[in-house]
Amino acid sequence: MNNLVTDLKNLELETLKNLRNSKSLNTLRAYQSDYKDFSAFCIKNGLASMPTEPKILSIYLTHLSKSSKFSTLRRRIASISVIHKIKGHYLDTKHPIIMENLHGIKRTLGSKQKSKKPILINDLKLIIKALDEEKKEKLRNRALILVGFAGGFRRSELVNLENDDIEFVDEGVKILIKRSKTDQSGEGIIKGIPY
Repeated sequence: MNNLVTDLKNLELETLKNLRNSKSLNTLRAYQSDYKDFSAFCIKNGLASMPTEPKILSIYLTHLSKSSKFSTLRRRIASISVIHKIKGHYLDTKHPIIMENLHGIKRTLGSKQKSKKPILINDLKLIIKALDEEKKEKLRNRALILVGFAGGFRRSELVNLENDDIEFVDEGVKILIKRSKTDQSGEGIIKGIPY
């Protein structure tokens, strides 16, 4: 009987560890920050934040739409929903009052995403020229910049590269990206860079 209790306790601890690892620390921080803002809005207006109702969330979204992007509204819905699930409460985020309100906000504000401008070839040449003037680790830095540009790598993908992740082939280089922002589960992807 003692072995069974010990095994169950170990399984419970391992399950808790898995649950913690299901989301990155940055994602969990974002959820907490988003929920904190929602909770402050509810306290200020005498509304219940936990558990809340679709109507209250919809009012919050309208309030938030005055100063936030549409993508922020979507993230706040997800954050508030996850915090409710963690606390054992159900929140219908697909409720018509929320969805129709979002459609109205989107029609009014639009939802254009602001993307960063890419580095152009002339900018790349200036960066490489500046690196060539450096004495220390010139070759490594130059390789990182050129590989990052050619493969469209994120900074986090480049810094996590190891020697074993790189394979030289007749056509160029195959690089294994073990984990990425778009591959949180770590299935991995191979990017090819031609000569």
